[in-house]
Amino acid sequence: MQPSRIQGRRWVISSFEENQQAAVEVASQAKRWISIYTPDLEPGIYDSDEFLDVAKRLVLAKRYARIRVLISEPHRTVRIGNRLVAVGRRLNSYIEFRNVHPDYQEHREAYLIADDIAVLYRVEGRKWEGIADTYEPPVARRYLQLFEEIWNASELEQELRELRV
Repeated sequence: MQPSRIQGRRWVISSFEENQQAAVEVASQAKRWISIYTPDLEPGIYDSDEFLDVAKRLVLAKRYARIRVLISEPHRTVRIGNRLVAVGRRLNSYIEFRNVHPDYQEHREAYLIADDIAVLYRVEGRKWEGIADTYEPPVARRYLQLFEEIWNASELEQELRELRV
């Protein structure tokens, strides 16, 4: 492993700008996949130029790379629009969106997991307070396990694939 990944960096985030920067930094750690659990793709976070560059670089550099996105409030995403959706349409073999299954709607957190090592986590998806860590495998695996459970129970988001958002 690379020494910089082993040492990692952990920091508290409390603003939109810090979340935007943390999303880019955490996603940049991914070598295989990015998993995102979000209320509505958080405009300005997951459709910022910097984040989109990281996402495109990952999936275009590695044929096996994937970005999976669980959306708990897809109607907001359709109404507001998001550039990650447009990128996902063009790269639909690599980027997939799913609606959170109704049984999991009580989960209010928001998180981004890079591979199974880095995580950006907010207890309340509607607030900006949270924590980011570029190397915390036990925590990343815990949320990845929850993500996988919800992902497997959830349905493909057709509305985002078909509409011009």
